[in-house]
Amino acid sequence: MTKKITLILLFIGGIIGSQLLAQQDPMFTKYMFNSQVFNPAYAGSKDFLSVNILYREQWWGLNQSFGGDSFKYSPTTQTFTLQTPIGKRVSIGGTLINDRIGARSSTTANFVYAYHFPFATGELSLGMQMGLINWRADWSRLNFKDPQALDPIYADSKPARLVPNVGVGLYYYSDNFYAGFSIPHVIENDLRDYIREIDENSSRNSDKFYRHYYFMTGAAIELAGKSLIFKPSFLIKNVGLLSDFAANQQTISQIGAPTEFDIDFSLLFNEIFWIGVAYRSAFEIKAFGGNSSNDSADIWFSFLLDNGMRIGAAYDFTLTDIGNSTNGSFELMIGYDFDYKVRKVHTPRYF
Repeated sequence: MTKKITLILLFIGGIIGSQLLAQQDPMFTKYMFNSQVFNPAYAGSKDFLSVNILYREQWWGLNQSFGGDSFKYSPTTQTFTLQTPIGKRVSIGGTLINDRIGARSSTTANFVYAYHFPFATGELSLGMQMGLINWRADWSRLNFKDPQALDPIYADSKPARLVPNVGVGLYYYSDNFYAGFSIPHVIENDLRDYIREIDENSSRNSDKFYRHYYFMTGAAIELAGKSLIFKPSFLIKNVGLLSDFAANQQTISQIGAPTEFDIDFSLLFNEIFWIGVAYRSAFEIKAFGGNSSNDSADIWFSFLLDNGMRIGAAYDFTLTDIGNSTNGSFELMIGYDFDYKVRKVHTPRYF
């Protein structure tokens, strides 16, 4: 029974169907090291050229639960980010995201621009990103109850869409505090315009990229000088917020994505070894999709080497029923900060 429930959930999540539109953007446990993925204003906040690569596999081992066939059920995500200042106030960067869940996948490439200026005791950054999203699916990999040809929505067994992407963000940061707000996908691109042609009188939402809203904040608190830093951080993710207020109640209920939050507490030892614990769940807002759920409890670590290299890993303990069929989720990260050793003496960055 557990396997059947899991397969249904994956099927729904994989197709992001017109009946249920949940969180579409990938989630990350080490989001504080990967903030440029969802907030373009983060670019340039390190004051030097920086690159970061992250790999995430969610619900690791799920395919073994279904007999270990060649089809990979567990969602996987890879990201690459680059950022560098090109002047006193201007920074540029790039972001690549490859995300796959079930029968569908997407690849996003963005060029990032950020402008920084002094604000209060720190700096405020205004960011924008522009790029393309290549969305694709292979419905032939799914096991249909009825013949696939009977459903016109799946008539094209391998649909693909290339759509533009624009994102904006704000990011305030100082040596010991940060806060940001961003919308990585301003344009709500339709993925299947022909749904409306098939069922023009239907009130169902078409399959599209919904706007995701991110709010992030955190602090670095010295417990024993530079030898021990306590860093709490908080991230909130919401789907289709403004669209909901402009729509009727029926449309709101079809979005089906609760407002999700991540709470993280970490300790940095001697500016070298970083270890943290996190908890991911959702607010119970009935108008935005119903009940909340305990998603995961997480643990992670990272090493900051003197040559500027960063390596780290994270593991999520799944708290939902799907955890009965998986081995949890994990992330691997590697990055490099150029001129880190020189800059570190003058302006240490904990974010």
